[in-house]
Amino acid sequence: MVSHVSLLAEPLWRVKQHNCSCQGLHQSCQDGHNAVVATDIVRMKDQPFYGFMLKRNCQHHRRSVAASLVQGVYVLECDRQQNHQGSEILAPPWWEFFHFELIRKLVDDADSSFFGAIYEFKPPAPIQDSNAPKFVIAFRGTITKKESLARDLTLDLHIIQNCLHRSTRFEIAMQAVRNVVSAAGSSNIWLAGHSLGSAMATLAGKSMAKMGILLESFLFNPPFFSAPIERIKYKNVKQGIRIASSLITAGLSVALTARHGTPVSEDSFALLSSWIPNLFVNPDDHICSEYIGYFEHRRNMEEIGAGYIERLATQNSIGDLFLTAFGKESEPLHLLPSANLTVNLSPSLDFRNAHGLHQWWKPDLHLQSKQYIYR
Repeated sequence: MVSHVSLLAEPLWRVKQHNCSCQGLHQSCQDGHNAVVATDIVRMKDQPFYGFMLKRNCQHHRRSVAASLVQGVYVLECDRQQNHQGSEILAPPWWEFFHFELIRKLVDDADSSFFGAIYEFKPPAPIQDSNAPKFVIAFRGTITKKESLARDLTLDLHIIQNCLHRSTRFEIAMQAVRNVVSAAGSSNIWLAGHSLGSAMATLAGKSMAKMGILLESFLFNPPFFSAPIERIKYKNVKQGIRIASSLITAGLSVALTARHGTPVSEDSFALLSSWIPNLFVNPDDHICSEYIGYFEHRRNMEEIGAGYIERLATQNSIGDLFLTAFGKESEPLHLLPSANLTVNLSPSLDFRNAHGLHQWWKPDLHLQSKQYIYR
């Protein structure tokens, strides 16, 4: 019997030979620049994807598959920008290897770039496994190529300003998610994204959770823009800064509640706590590393008896509170009640590697995972 790997080794090798790199925030589509290590997929396992899914609780396989499907969106956009035709097209192996079919490309209305994709899982034999997704909706991050850079950077700025939810790209993404959920239900749908794409997936997941629909979500290097407290080497200094920040945020929340009403609905935040997205962060990536301290600080505040203060603080950001005070709508991405947080403790050569999507499908990572549940 011909192995699954042998059937796909050639096209994956071809992807590597073309050296199309589209792996993360501020990444390039230029030939000869940091090759996509497509052969990592071949090395993952010499069996088809439905074999992966039958291994319950195999987090490496789930993480690797989700990351590869997001990579497929990056390469789709690279194919478009480089006008690849016929045998030049590089993207399909990233989903076909796992028995997925691309059923729709999500197109930005401003620059016509492909920013997302909807995949349908079509295994060669019927399977009975609640862990296997029927559909995966994946979103790419920023690409530093002139055809899409301006639009992507504008949306990166929207993340910093907590207004990504008002962008037309997110409206297109959200409508796509609603349509898939309406057609297929919510129990077998995954959301996945990297960097800017993980911000899109986070917003979509939050929006659906507020309606009581909990989607399995894989958020790779999700943006958390704040002061880089996590990079401070001295633990006591970090802890002191975080405690002071919590006191200020909680105090502002109480003051604004007394004057204007509740800035953030505690019921709404508690409703989100049932949604437990999978976050994948690297401590050497300053774009996402603050999630490590964000969740650990909540646990520390509970342990010192300051849980009530932190429950107020964790529902708000100082910037969000000021915007609320001036009557402006804001949607801070990083305010998550619950999460499965996975930290890659493997050494990173530089920021590019620490923020790169490619790290997440590697099998030999030194990972630390913790679950945080808001109560």
